Amino acid sequence: MLLLIKNANVYAPESLGMRDLLIGGGRILAIEEYIAPNSYVQQRWDAQGKILTPGLIDQHMHILGAGGTRGFASMTPEVQLSELIACGTTTVVGLLGTDGSTRSIKSLYAKTKSLEMEGLSAYMLTSYFGIDPVTITHSIQEDMIFIDKVIGCKVAISDIRSSYPSDRELLRHLQQVRVGGQIASKKGILHIHLGILESRMDILFRLVQEHHFPIEHISPTHVGRTEALFEQSLEFAKLGGMIDITTGASQYTKPWKSVMYALKQGIPLDRMTFSSDGNTGLSRFDEAGNRIGFRQAPIDQNLAEVISLIQEGGLSISQAFSLITSNPAKNLGLPNKGRIVPGADADLCCFTDQWELTDVFAKGQHMMADRRIIVKGSFE
Repeated sequence: MLLLIKNANVYAPESLGMRDLLIGGGRILAIEEYIAPNSYVQQRWDAQGKILTPGLIDQHMHILGAGGTRGFASMTPEVQLSELIACGTTTVVGLLGTDGSTRSIKSLYAKTKSLEMEGLSAYMLTSYFGIDPVTITHSIQEDMIFIDKVIGCKVAISDIRSSYPSDRELLRHLQQVRVGGQIASKKGILHIHLGILESRMDILFRLVQEHHFPIEHISPTHVGRTEALFEQSLEFAKLGGMIDITTGASQYTKPWKSVMYALKQGIPLDRMTFSSDGNTGLSRFDEAGNRIGFRQAPIDQNLAEVISLIQEGGLSISQAFSLITSNPAKNLGLPNKGRIVPGADADLCCFTDQWELTDVFAKGQHMMADRRIIVKGSFE
């Protein structure tokens, strides 16, 4: 089925101006100043001059649920399809957190596949916090090769809950991710959770500078937890690494301000990404600081922080949206994601000039229409 989108103010994420788009087979077939309707076009949709961006990519979300560090009752539930559509997320990467026991890696795969069946693009990272890998097959490398949805591996460092991995142990993980990726035609990343211990990112610098491992396969996240950690992450970015700033959980300052500071320090924008850490379990406190319950980390803050970069930071739409479109696509090695170009997947978000999200397309399917979610999950 062919869909013709008319009169869209396209940011691909670079500005293309007013354009028409022809969509078919879940892909963008053509982008022109004018595309004439014909008998082969079954559907036509008028964007009415609204802003059209690529669908948003969240490369770090607990889609299966997380938490549990305060007992079984603190475990968060699964993310629902409509929650993702409501914030414009059309591509999501699911992962496990601290818990690799009650949260099964096979269940994560099943949730990833279910979101794909419901209409989104979903991928996953194998393993969890610990250095002893939790995998679907016999190894990280085999997961990379034989499991279609696996595009990398997760591990934690500099966190009291981590396994305190050695250089050699991380290098073995990296080797399996890289070689498995080469065999399966995937980029392959080791996505590294950073905690607040004083060791910070020291081991990552040794991997690159002493052991000479290619930096593009090392993907540190939560770099904005503390000021000292963020300053060190800027040095990592200067070496050519990509740094991921979390928007939905604790940061020492607002994520958009971290981006503005990094730019002033000479860090190229294309070495930064946002991700939500959405749906992880967080504590709720009363005014006296007493824990009174739990809450889920929001999944919609990537978009909120990008809008702040435009409205408060003065970045262009193209610059700001690259943090949640083309940059994460590059980091994850997803060439058909994060851009509005012929041949790319037809993942699109439509906004008013006041940044109200009105329409969402995922692989060419209209998921939100005129502010109303029209495609919901199987059990919603």
